[in-house]
Amino acid sequence: MLVRSLLFLILCTAGPLWADLATRSTPVHVRPDSGSVVVKLVNPGETLPKTITVGGTPDGWIAVALPGPHEVFVRNSEINKSLDVKPGAPLRLKAETDAAVLTHATAEDDMEITGLRGRWTQLTLNQTVTGYIFDAPGPGSTTAAQVKKTPVQDVNSVTPTAGSSARPTVGQAVDRTAAERRSLAELPRLFEGRLSSTRSPLRPRRPFDFALQADDGTRFAYLDLTRILLRTPVENYLNLNVVVYGVARPIPDTKDIVIAVESMQLR
Repeated sequence: MLVRSLLFLILCTAGPLWADLATRSTPVHVRPDSGSVVVKLVNPGETLPKTITVGGTPDGWIAVALPGPHEVFVRNSEINKSLDVKPGAPLRLKAETDAAVLTHATAEDDMEITGLRGRWTQLTLNQTVTGYIFDAPGPGSTTAAQVKKTPVQDVNSVTPTAGSSARPTVGQAVDRTAAERRSLAELPRLFEGRLSSTRSPLRPRRPFDFALQADDGTRFAYLDLTRILLRTPVENYLNLNVVVYGVARPIPDTKDIVIAVESMQLR
């Protein structure tokens, strides 16, 4: 009797569970275009991504939610002085100019800088992005993938505890508190640029003797080198491209930032 009851429960629950499983290899594209890059491949038997409603989706295509984290890349020139990605900047899947764009940056994105690759900055995008599935049988298939066309549910919905922030709805940016943002800003990161000297007999002394310059020669950050001990005189690095690791902070009452350097090496 107990075995029959268990079998009955399994049969009753199997339908809804299996309805969300792919019946064929299902590519998820970055755009509703069969020629666009495939960002994820759902194999037969695997769970299909949750569907969402996106205006302007062409007939035959279904928009789906792809939860983060996602590894993306942006040109160094798209990072501003406060170490944020400029809104509208394309977030690409590879550190290449012609690489596919996963999405475009917004001011509310939850992103972390994780490294540098030449003129590219590597980031982790901690939020859901939109992908697209073509809801039609492939060659040799007899049925299309069974995708439930219902609005996406908030899989991260939890009840916030005292002193903590609630998780966001899927597809929305994390709403961090001011304290959380300050804590993230205090994390050391990698920065790349050309090392320059700020000392000149023809002008007042700057707050720091060395700085990082962009390709066009403009200074984007001072360097505080008091925390490191270099085996080679720092002057030997002048006018060369370097990579420094440290914490960036604003200089009070100015628009400048300074990086408290923990390590520095030639690029």
